[in-house]
Amino acid sequence: MKYSKMELPSRADHLWRYTPWKRIHPSTVETIPDAVPFRWEIDEGGVLIDGMPRVMADGEIARVFLSELGKTGISLSTDGTQPVVHLRAVASGHISVGHLHFDCDKDVTVIIHLSGEAEWAGLHITGSVKSNVRAAIGFVNELSTNSKLLRCEDWTVQRDATLEMASLSIGGFRCKNDLRTRLIGAGGSLTQAISVHGHDQRHVDHHIEIHHDIGHTTSDLHIHAACNDESHSISTGLLTIAEAANHSDAGQVFKNLLLSERSRAEAIPELEVLADEVSANHGAASSPVNPEQMHYLMSRGLGADEATALIIEGFMQDGFSALNSKALVDEMRTRLTVHLECELMR
Repeated sequence: MKYSKMELPSRADHLWRYTPWKRIHPSTVETIPDAVPFRWEIDEGGVLIDGMPRVMADGEIARVFLSELGKTGISLSTDGTQPVVHLRAVASGHISVGHLHFDCDKDVTVIIHLSGEAEWAGLHITGSVKSNVRAAIGFVNELSTNSKLLRCEDWTVQRDATLEMASLSIGGFRCKNDLRTRLIGAGGSLTQAISVHGHDQRHVDHHIEIHHDIGHTTSDLHIHAACNDESHSISTGLLTIAEAANHSDAGQVFKNLLLSERSRAEAIPELEVLADEVSANHGAASSPVNPEQMHYLMSRGLGADEATALIIEGFMQDGFSALNSKALVDEMRTRLTVHLECELMR
């Protein structure tokens, strides 16, 4: 379906309840404006190939819009010579867009760094993890503080494959993330960890869907959001287990740390379980900084800002503890530490 023929999504749909389509669209909602392609850079160990398979959720407005906004994309291929491949995407101009496809047929660790001064950035990532492959994918949002971001991801995990995904959201002032994964082969496994730092007036919305289409699959979702100033974090997680997907094991946990009276955080886990012999659980918790932790740190010579920064760092670092890929965890934690040190010096 063409974007021009689509109806605007209702705010009754939880996907668009907290970040309506009108607020994330780069111009007037009836139009598809001109856009500048991302500039891509890659380290040794990876090759970028122009052109990509067109994978689009039929009828989903954000994906249709991104498809028509940016006509072409790139595919990433790795040669396995480097333990970690760094891929940099730079968004420039008024409106910038990028499409990236992964076809993971060998074990790989890739870190995607998104940066730039674009007023609006749109990114669609698609990927398939082949049978018996272990893939670790990190994403770091380092956009300008004045940027909007619309990010969609669509992944499939095949038989006996493992996908570990880590996201660190520290850039942009309004960000909408719609991340979906389908487990389509027995023995498939997904571990997904997201850490959000809310500061100033950042509005960060993560919508996560994990679909167990077949039995004997596992998934584990962890979202940690630390919100300060007047920031707002929203996390919605839709977990589905199909009728024939017995012996699936799935869980999701949301944790929010509220650092000011005007910060806000929502956590909305959802389960749709149609099979009988499964393990499925969810949990959510929100709280301010523990005063006992502050007293302990300040009694040992730290100032209030330093103590708070240390608590934030520990809280957000813990968001990645569920991941097994040491290389992925080290990269994400290092970038987080650098960011928090820069924030402390502001």
